[in-house]
Amino acid sequence: MTLDEIKSAVQKAGLPIKSDSRLPNDTGTQLRLQNGAIINCFDKGTYNIQGTNKESVERALAAGSSAPVATGGGALPSSKVFVVYGHDVDARHQLEATLRRWGLDPVILDQLPSEGATLIEKLESYYPNVGFAVVLATPDDVAYPKGKDDQKAFRARQNVVLELGMLLAHLGRKRVAILLRDQESMERPSDIQGLIYIPFKSDITKEAGLLLAKEMAAQGYRIDVAKI
Repeated sequence: MTLDEIKSAVQKAGLPIKSDSRLPNDTGTQLRLQNGAIINCFDKGTYNIQGTNKESVERALAAGSSAPVATGGGALPSSKVFVVYGHDVDARHQLEATLRRWGLDPVILDQLPSEGATLIEKLESYYPNVGFAVVLATPDDVAYPKGKDDQKAFRARQNVVLELGMLLAHLGRKRVAILLRDQESMERPSDIQGLIYIPFKSDITKEAGLLLAKEMAAQGYRIDVAKI
């Protein structure tokens, strides 16, 4: 579905466009509607919908569209999967290899050009294109309440917690999985109910692969069981 087709569809449905501008990573155009909805229209012909009142926008676009929705609400979720990790490079390599074997495209911030952007700006630039995120919560730091040395616990890096929060806000809880290494000794990065925690100790593919594949399949991903 082209940008002009999307504009025409929402206008015919009585949904005025408040503003439009190019996405930060220059992969498409973002339309902001007066009802609070946001449509990211990608140059490759896909789109996704964010913000409020998404249902009315989905109905308007579905009426005359045969294009796949890139992320959220569509039958064809984006093959791009955000990978967040701390200092455990080995775990990241395992996860990246697993996702590629499943035919997916891992998006890893430190492998992408920064172009002078901050961490938050890079996240905001790239996450409109992803359909799922996997966060590696590994025991990289040690922390404890002030004055209570006896309560020391391992926890994920601060950047991991920050990126987790941003991705939860963008994708929703069902499309963010947290792989928790050595869960017995780890402090969970959040006590929010309903988050997807998948434990593992050393081998992501063998110990967490099946559960991760099931969670992704529930969001529309087609993963060959022979590759798990």
